[in-house]
Amino acid sequence: MLTNKKITLYVSGSIAVYKSLSLLRLLIKKGNQVTVVMTKAATEFVTPLTFMTLSKQTVYTDEFKVESASDVNHIKIADETDLAIVAPATADLIAKMANGIADDIASSALLATTAPIYVVPTMNTHMLENPATKRNIRTLREDGIQLMDSATGFLAEGYEGKGRMPEPVDIVSWLEVMELSVTKQLQGKKIIVTAGGTKERIDPVRYLSNDSSGKMGYAIARVAQRAGAEVILMTGKTSLSRPTGMKIIDIESAAELFNAVKDAFTDADGLIMAAAVADFRPLTTAKQKIKKNDDNDLMNISLTKNPDIVAEIGKIKRSNQFVVGFAAETNDLLENATKKMLKKHLDLIVANDVANINIGFNSDDNQVTFIFKNGQQIQTPIESKLAIATELINVIGEQII
Repeated sequence: MLTNKKITLYVSGSIAVYKSLSLLRLLIKKGNQVTVVMTKAATEFVTPLTFMTLSKQTVYTDEFKVESASDVNHIKIADETDLAIVAPATADLIAKMANGIADDIASSALLATTAPIYVVPTMNTHMLENPATKRNIRTLREDGIQLMDSATGFLAEGYEGKGRMPEPVDIVSWLEVMELSVTKQLQGKKIIVTAGGTKERIDPVRYLSNDSSGKMGYAIARVAQRAGAEVILMTGKTSLSRPTGMKIIDIESAAELFNAVKDAFTDADGLIMAAAVADFRPLTTAKQKIKKNDDNDLMNISLTKNPDIVAEIGKIKRSNQFVVGFAAETNDLLENATKKMLKKHLDLIVANDVANINIGFNSDDNQVTFIFKNGQQIQTPIESKLAIATELINVIGEQII
């Protein structure tokens, strides 16, 4: 996990350097000791003093400014690194890394680093798409260095494009997943993950929904991707940052989700149904906003059942496909979850007590019980949803596939 590590943060010359300050703070808040190395160009955007004040550590900018006669700066930095992050990573520094050039403190220390290195390419779209940059990025990947996809959005040059540095919180989420110990048994598998709550429209401005944040489903999608799977994430509206490198299908209603799952499941290897799907929807949806009637304190809405997506998919799944469901219960958790698993022909169900206010909906933590067809049960401790997602993916890789 991304905690209690000695991290070296390499900052190169980009307007996005200001984001590295927030990244530094987030890494420190997770209990890490962070040392910052800056290229000369980076110091033109933000002063080393700023990073030193936040990190409470020496900031390295010059190979030849040594604090001790026994130290060789770039080797000292490399040897004391558990994890290296290059963010922002300019085309210049990426080119140096790819070609083994060591002509400043940053490139020299990176060349000497044997710890895992993570790179966040940040530059203008045209520079990112240049064949030389593509070739250098490909070389880094072949060398075992992990690269995060650049974000798309408004660039410093005044137009939209790919090349932005992702938000620091998204970088930390990516690093947390990359640092996980995850089975690779999903390599080459196509996995559908559903997340978030559905909305069932009453009229154009009102709907029926639930308190799902989508955090569990998004964590599962990220970990499944880390485990080598081709992931299709089907998501209701959430406030979460969207994962990169996977197909994302936005849905609103249970009917939309059902149709999307049914279409994609044909050639998928498995479905992990983490979405909180509304059991009922209004029988009819008003085309205009329903006005309040001052003469009547009551309004009746007729509801009809939504399709039971996981049950329908469970009926048609082939022997080489798997389906995992979730049971969000407020009482008789294990009994109700077991009944659902058997009734819906699931390979595994994840039982979740949403009555506990410290876990479940909207919380970063959870506690679940994995229930298998053979009656085996595995309860997790109260831990992060990312940790639970990791355990789930490992269980699927080891016991389901």
